Amino acid sequence: MASRPGLLTEWPWQRLGNFKYVVVAPWVAHSFYLLATKDMKDMNLNYILIFPSLLLRMLHNQIWISISRLQTARSPHRILDRSIDFEQVDRERNWDDQILFNGILFYVGYHMIPGAPQISMWQINGVIINILLHAGPVEFLYYWFHRALHHHFLYSRYHSHHHASIVTEPITSVIHPFAEHIVYFMLFAIPMLVTIFTGTASMVQFVGYIFYIDFMNNLGHCNFELVPKWLFSTFPPLKYLMYTPSFHSLHHTQFRTNYSLFMPFYDYLYNTMDKSSDKVYETSLKGKKEMIDVVHLTHPTTLQSIYHLRLGIASLASKPHKSNWYDLVMWPLAWVSMVFTWFYSSSFVVERNKLKNIKIQTWVIPRYKFQYGLSWEKEAINDLIEKAILEADTNGVKVLSLGLLNQAKELNESGDLYIQKYPKLKLRIVDGSSLAAAVIINSIPKGTQQILLKGNISKVGRTVIQGLCNKGVKVVMTNKHDYYMLEPFMLETMGDNLLLSNNCMPQVWLVGDGLDDAEQWKAEKGTTFIPFSHFPPKKVRKDCLYHSTAAMKIPNELQNMHACENWLPRMVMSAWRIAGIIHALEEWDEHECGDTILQVDKIWMATLRHGFLPLLNE
Repeated sequence: MASRPGLLTEWPWQRLGNFKYVVVAPWVAHSFYLLATKDMKDMNLNYILIFPSLLLRMLHNQIWISISRLQTARSPHRILDRSIDFEQVDRERNWDDQILFNGILFYVGYHMIPGAPQISMWQINGVIINILLHAGPVEFLYYWFHRALHHHFLYSRYHSHHHASIVTEPITSVIHPFAEHIVYFMLFAIPMLVTIFTGTASMVQFVGYIFYIDFMNNLGHCNFELVPKWLFSTFPPLKYLMYTPSFHSLHHTQFRTNYSLFMPFYDYLYNTMDKSSDKVYETSLKGKKEMIDVVHLTHPTTLQSIYHLRLGIASLASKPHKSNWYDLVMWPLAWVSMVFTWFYSSSFVVERNKLKNIKIQTWVIPRYKFQYGLSWEKEAINDLIEKAILEADTNGVKVLSLGLLNQAKELNESGDLYIQKYPKLKLRIVDGSSLAAAVIINSIPKGTQQILLKGNISKVGRTVIQGLCNKGVKVVMTNKHDYYMLEPFMLETMGDNLLLSNNCMPQVWLVGDGLDDAEQWKAEKGTTFIPFSHFPPKKVRKDCLYHSTAAMKIPNELQNMHACENWLPRMVMSAWRIAGIIHALEEWDEHECGDTILQVDKIWMATLRHGFLPLLNE
């Protein structure tokens, strides 16, 4: 929202929320009706193609978003190295409003403008007229309108909303108040209307022009330099006809320069060209190699989780992952992504953060949770993890933390497999079990004297049990096999607090993987479920309290956090991921994998000292 919102700031359908798409439903339904009831020769393709063109525009924009986020996470060609926050993501979540608006105008124009239904498929005359009218009237009028928007009166009421994003993403390009978009459409309509009225318009011209506008908008706001220098060397006048991402990035940092739409010619003409434009372009294009200190290696969970990665749909990635009705709509694409990842043979970067002097990246193994349970995938997944570890080691990474099932005991002995195979690794592998255990132990409600243990016991679970028994909390087990498996790990002073009983039902349950619905229904009303597993238990009881998986609130100085980690809330990070960061900050020189456990109290105090906070403060 602008600092002092003016007239027509809000979009007409803003209060509809995610139901805003109904505004084009009548025309879309009519198009499908025509397809179902008429022969192709009796239909006007110009009308039928409007809806597919809107979908293609959305797809085009989404591709730019994903590419931009991938490049800004890993590329040395970032232009502005600053942080994006959740506030910006929320502000830019309705980037498709302008596509809906354009769609409505195209449908109305089809019925209202004489000659619109008779547009041919291709006419070269119309393309030439369109190019000339864009380079002339459109670019000229936009330049002066843009300068007017930077006058205090209009800036505070309208354009400040767009400039609230200093670090731009492709979708920043269309984040404007409704009133601005009305003017922009009027400008872009000039070539289209002229060609309609002169009988030279064509569908290829319209689609090509809109694609050009979207492409250049996304290009100018992607925040990484990708326009090659040879392009301007080969054709020098091109620098007046085509801007670069660094050119427009300067407009967002300097505000009073580089006003042009896509063609810098008018900034040269009216002396508003930023003097550092060429230098910033060359510096960004050359890039700067960045040394990463910490890598967190994770993987997608469900098929739909691919959309919740930072490279996926921005608005979904900024919220905790949970099942929604629209997952069914996106299911086919999720299957396509699964097939793609099955053949993709390398991890990829999805996120880049910074805390103090530590630079952090999150890498993703292209395998889903269910694939980790397939016996024939075990070797392939281990190869992917091993390849990522060796790549990180070669690049000078200090610590690599294994997230989710990348540290599964049955897969690689909690990471010990790689230490045994490569004893000379310079980086340190961390499975985060010590911190996860510390978080769980410190989340137990005060005054708790007994805890019931359910589910499969893991390295984290065993450490938590040891810690609780050492504190005098009695841990009740119902599985005789697990009880006798745990006994050798318990000191004499702890053993008295580890009990085997089927007749005890404490109000606090410590749960691991394998807890089924029937077991949960045995719990008393008001029971607190505290998971020690990587994945949260299914919430089947509304009368019980479910804790999050081991996680902590992040310090405010942790930069570039604008995506949620799986099911965790905003500004919260899993203990397994935090563990790698703490390992690097403290400069610890030991691996934490296999059966190795660090001092739980030591890592807990170090984590608090660096600004991480427990989720529960009882």
